[in-house]
Amino acid sequence: MKTVLATRTIAIPDAVEVVVKARNVTVTGPRGTLNRSFKHVDMNLMKIGNKIRVDLWFANRKQLACVRTICSHIENMIIGVTQGFLYKMRFVYSHFPINVDVKGNHVEIRNFLGEKRVRKVELCEGVEYVRSKDVKDQIELSGNDIALVSLTAARIQQGTNIRHKDLRKFLDGIYVSEKGPIPVPDE
Repeated sequence: MKTVLATRTIAIPDAVEVVVKARNVTVTGPRGTLNRSFKHVDMNLMKIGNKIRVDLWFANRKQLACVRTICSHIENMIIGVTQGFLYKMRFVYSHFPINVDVKGNHVEIRNFLGEKRVRKVELCEGVEYVRSKDVKDQIELSGNDIALVSLTAARIQQGTNIRHKDLRKFLDGIYVSEKGPIPVPDE
């Protein structure tokens, strides 16, 4: 059964400027600019005042799911240019301490399970790497685009995948411990 019209609206904060042109959405805020194309989804995107309206006419169930997804992407872009996103990753090891350094735009993982091989993971564009000062064995990845920050975190985690061993016993790796928008400091 087809739904005649599915509509959702997104409120635009005062500090953010949004431009919608031919399903290309550009969001500009205090932290920078993000651009994303939604041309792969056949729907209407309109900016009306300080809101964005997403309309989808005569859609089946799978197409209806795209409406909320597009709205979530735009909301994440708005949060990204106002607050930014932060992913915290912890090192987990039982015997051999994992050594992680950054060289240019690559993260180098050394001494994983005592192996001599150096694992290199490229940082995505616009993602900042910081080693936590107060917490031992923790790194922080931050940036405006949630897709790039989470992709970098996933690549670091997958760089420490364990093969040819019992995964129940060998739990070593670098795992995401906390994620979300960068907290706003209280005045």
